[in-house]
Amino acid sequence: MLDIEFQREWRELIDRLEKRFGEGMELETVLFLIGVQELGQGHRQFKKHEKLDLMHIAICRLLSRYGYYEFEGVDAEGWPHYRVLAKLPKLNPKEQSQLMKEAVIEYFKDADLLN
Repeated sequence: MLDIEFQREWRELIDRLEKRFGEGMELETVLFLIGVQELGQGHRQFKKHEKLDLMHIAICRLLSRYGYYEFEGVDAEGWPHYRVLAKLPKLNPKEQSQLMKEAVIEYFKDADLLN
C-alpha cells in the first residue's frame, strides 16, 4: 500500500472508530476491539489476562490472511484458537506496526464493520 494512501486510510478508520467508541484509539485498542469481535461474546468485563488473550486472537486473525496462522476452532468456553503455519519475518517495530495496521484496514474492509 502506498504510504500516503495508507496513512489516509488508517486515519479515516481511526476517526470512524473514535466516533463510535470514543477518543484515544491506538493500534492496541483496535486489536482489543477486533479480539472482542472475533470472540463473539459481546461486551463484558474482561480480566487482564483475557484482554491479552483477546489481542492475541486479533493478531492471529489478522495475520491468518497472510498465511502465518490458521483457525483451528473454539474451545469449550467459546474462545478461538489458531495454529502457527509460518514463522513471522524479522521486522523492526515500525515495520511490525505497518503490517498490523495494513491488516486492520483490510479486516475492516472485508468485514464491512463500520457501516
